[in-house]
Amino acid sequence: MTRAGVAAAMVLGAWAPGAGAQTDTLASVVEQARAAWLAHDVRGLVAHSDTVRLRLPGVAASAATRPGQAARLLEEYLSAATEQEFTLRELRYVQADHAYAELSRRYAVKGTADVREEMVFLGFRQVNGQWRLREVRIAP
Repeated sequence: MTRAGVAAAMVLGAWAPGAGAQTDTLASVVEQARAAWLAHDVRGLVAHSDTVRLRLPGVAASAATRPGQAARLLEEYLSAATEQEFTLRELRYVQADHAYAELSRRYAVKGTADVREEMVFLGFRQVNGQWRLREVRIAP
């Protein structure tokens, strides 16, 4: 599914996180995660994860956390930013059921003209045929 197709399906409500995930490719799931991040829809980002590990600047690395707690921490982290760009740079399979998406993020700090960049790594695992977000790691 193309980025435009994914975006259209999400807008029309035809493609919710995890819906039909057995036939979704990893690339389409990553595109869905990218769109959720840009919209600061952190609950949608982690909705179908059983646990998520977070490594955010200024926050101690977490053990695996439940989706609700992960969403609150991500929401707090993203709340001070206005997204400008969030681009997929690379998609790597570590194993057949384990992959990472490397994304480049540009954002402005709210209330300033200060633009910052960082790398975001999203870790995914395939469980029962469905790709699920398992890790969010941010590096300056």
